[in-house]
Amino acid sequence: MRASPISATVPFDQDGIHHGFLKLPYSRDDSAWGSILIPICVITNGEGPTALLTGANHGDEYEGPVALQNLAYSLDTAQITGRVIIVPAFNYPAFRAAKRTSPIDAGNLNRAFPGNPCGTVTEKIADYFQRKLIPLADFVLDIHAGGKTLDFLPFAAVHILNDEKQQDACVAAMEAFNAPYSMMMLEIDNAGMYDTAVEEQGKVFVSTELGGGGSSTAKSNAVAIKGVRNFLIHAGILKGELETASSSMLDMPDDDCFVFSGSDGLDEYMKDLGDPIELGDLIARVWPVDRTGEKPVEYYANRNGMLTSRHFPGLIQMGDCLAVVAVEVES
Repeated sequence: MRASPISATVPFDQDGIHHGFLKLPYSRDDSAWGSILIPICVITNGEGPTALLTGANHGDEYEGPVALQNLAYSLDTAQITGRVIIVPAFNYPAFRAAKRTSPIDAGNLNRAFPGNPCGTVTEKIADYFQRKLIPLADFVLDIHAGGKTLDFLPFAAVHILNDEKQQDACVAAMEAFNAPYSMMMLEIDNAGMYDTAVEEQGKVFVSTELGGGGSSTAKSNAVAIKGVRNFLIHAGILKGELETASSSMLDMPDDDCFVFSGSDGLDEYMKDLGDPIELGDLIARVWPVDRTGEKPVEYYANRNGMLTSRHFPGLIQMGDCLAVVAVEVES
């Protein structure tokens, strides 16, 4: 396969703190010999595990960039043993445009793996991580939130894996992250996901959903900042003791967790995030937006549990995920 067109301006095998870029040549209308420069920080101190930390896989999710900018600024080599690779804005074009997907090629980076070195900008980024950065890592943390279209209870998450030993290692890292909630997460579609690419290479992988609405809060940023440090301590890279608080374990056992809208309209939620839900409970109503005097469409829970996620904007489209009901379990 052709070599990646992306080159790093930082070394991956030298002790010290190195700030630089992943340089992706991109010829465009306003810059014939232009490049996309994705910020990266590599901090290395001797032999030890490697952690790969990413934010803004989707460009309108901000807890990851906030936490990772903090870490890249504050982390000292004397505090670590091993290597930390920090990419605060994974899908940098999307991040700069405050969009979920890339404004260049409409690419959803979290559906672009394994990528293509001869493909679109998004596919080239995915290919570089697939073939260069993921193989360097032992532990991988990808920090997500709901972006502009979803809102979540703050949780760290892992998936059910075929390899029980690998899954146990992922669960242990998720619990060490110590978000207010931990989730055994069911994906609607995992084809092309970064998560899947990392897991298939046998790495310890943790993701998160830490809020939403296209912004971050003091609380959600604090969860990310603490969680990143706990993750590195658990990995044996960062010195220190885990900072822990109470956390609840959630599970998404099947597709009944999801409620999708079958209509366009104005959403009216009858339940808030964290509310207990019983099978058949009215979760939301969707009103027509083009006339008065018509009954709204009502949407009901398919199972008992807790409202864990909801659509964020006040207007919803047919086919959008309206709500997720997860099940609280003993950890």
